[in-house]
Amino acid sequence: MKFIFLGPPGAGKGTLAAKVAASYNIPHISTGEIFRAAIKAKTPLGLKVQAIIDSGALVSDDITIELVKDRLSQADAKNGFILDGFPRTIPQAEALAKIIPIDSVVNFDIEDNEVVGRLSGRRVCKNCGQNFHVEFMPPKVEGKCDKCGGELYTRDDDKIDSIKHRLEVYRSQTAPLIDFYREKNLLTDIDARPATEKILTEFESKFPH
Repeated sequence: MKFIFLGPPGAGKGTLAAKVAASYNIPHISTGEIFRAAIKAKTPLGLKVQAIIDSGALVSDDITIELVKDRLSQADAKNGFILDGFPRTIPQAEALAKIIPIDSVVNFDIEDNEVVGRLSGRRVCKNCGQNFHVEFMPPKVEGKCDKCGGELYTRDDDKIDSIKHRLEVYRSQTAPLIDFYREKNLLTDIDARPATEKILTEFESKFPH
């Protein structure tokens, strides 16, 4: 099965993609992973990406599409894959359609206020990097890491204004893809609010393997 996963930041699609990849024995391919692999391998495209990232600019559609095309041609993606973080725009989706046919686009649906609650409650240890959540996984002692006793803090991108901005960017740039794929009868909506295991069960019932 060739999947695209859509969903706003905080929908948990990365966590779910890892579980689906293991269950279906297909690779979970994120643009970040593609960029890192190309940079590490020092391929001509990788060197180009490194220079762009070092300059603080965004990697262009042309280069991103070229990297995705190269990644999808590798042996482990022959029987299927999960694309996460690509395509982000309609032009990217149209370019992808020329490279390879997609079987299903899964939209992990969640309200913005749920996302804000999830992400703004995250706390990270300054010392060891352990993650906590004030509601779902609170530390034994407020503000202190269970593992090393380090101080917990809220990352800048987990602050409410930053989360709202990220959601606005997602809704304006990527949400049009939902309509794009719905019109092509490729889209399946899945409720992203329950626990991961429950979502995985629903996913497997909709896409038997």
